[in-house]
Amino acid sequence: MMNLLILLKLLASHVIADFFLQFDWLCKGKRDEGLHGLAFQAIHALIHAACAYLLVGDWMGWIIPLAIFTTHLIIDITKVKWFSTSTIAFLIDQLAHIAVIIGLWWILYAPQDIGLAWVDGIAHSSTFWATLIGYMLVLKPSSLLIGMFIKGWTPSNGMQAQGMPNAGKWIGYIERVLILTFIITGNIEAVGFLLAAKSIFRFGDLNKAREIKITEYVLLGTLASFSIALLIGFAIIRIIH
Repeated sequence: MMNLLILLKLLASHVIADFFLQFDWLCKGKRDEGLHGLAFQAIHALIHAACAYLLVGDWMGWIIPLAIFTTHLIIDITKVKWFSTSTIAFLIDQLAHIAVIIGLWWILYAPQDIGLAWVDGIAHSSTFWATLIGYMLVLKPSSLLIGMFIKGWTPSNGMQAQGMPNAGKWIGYIERVLILTFIITGNIEAVGFLLAAKSIFRFGDLNKAREIKITEYVLLGTLASFSIALLIGFAIIRIIH
């Protein structure tokens, strides 16, 4: 438990330094050219190192702040120079920092046999594999199936022109992931709240005659999406219990 506590403290220090202590002036300064931008990046990396050092409380363990400072500086320089400010770049940046933290903890504090035990546990866990398959199925495979199912009812005036490109696809991904998570965690009543919330936003124009076809089309897609996610979720529950 003590080893796990150190990992949680390292992760907490990252969240504090990267989101609560990265002020606007610091964030803007990091994107400046030359030594000026490098100085701001070094300050930000130093804040990360100080937070990790203080929270872990291993006063003789200088390798932690040193490793955090060095790797964070390298990752941030790479991000600023080669990547944009897109969502993908943000996720890659965060995953890189978290991977460093987990790797550092693994080398310094994790029990020696934890790696083999963890890999062996996953390899022989029907719960893990069933859950993984479920989350994969509610993404693109379900999206393709729903698209084929409702293709014959697509309004002739074109839904794509009336909304943001690919927004419907991502709404479907998110809602099915949420539904599957609710079912697996035993909070199936939350599915009703999700359907009600979506209904308020998507079906408010039902009383307009010109919108009935579009409303029915969206409703058909929503019910198909919810049905698939529910069936997959219940199947996983049967497998893991």
